[in-house]
Amino acid sequence: MSKSLARVTAALHASGLSITPLEMPAETRTAAQAAAAAGVTIDQIAKSILFAGATTGQLYLFLTAGGNQVDPDRAATLAGEALGRADINKVRDITGFAIGGVAPLGHLTPLPTWFDPRLMEFSVIWAAAGTPRHIFPIAPADLHRITGATLAPFTA
Repeated sequence: MSKSLARVTAALHASGLSITPLEMPAETRTAAQAAAAAGVTIDQIAKSILFAGATTGQLYLFLTAGGNQVDPDRAATLAGEALGRADINKVRDITGFAIGGVAPLGHLTPLPTWFDPRLMEFSVIWAAAGTPRHIFPIAPADLHRITGATLAPFTA
């Protein structure tokens, strides 16, 4: 088991959930790939979108429904600073995950996190588990709770 997958699994279990990530036969790097692999609609995929603060360099995590796009202005208002693209090396250093497998939990460094209300409309959603082929099912209320994310509208 990879270190990233082990960290996500440990974080899920430490949160009191007996969820085991599943390895898919194909890549799940994108929301569309993950939805096809899980047999669900694209909005049932919790995408982990990272931005970097233009002034501070702080990374900010936005957990959004797979079919939604983060509105840069709304996200910047929540973060309290202008936001730009997060550097892939910084993402790996701060979260411990590579782009395409960034999980919503199990990060090396805690991040300010926001949660798309659209995700709460489903009984089960799926999220990346730290590798390009592993995802896990979870109730949205549980993911919201264990990530400590702030529920807020930030999509276009």
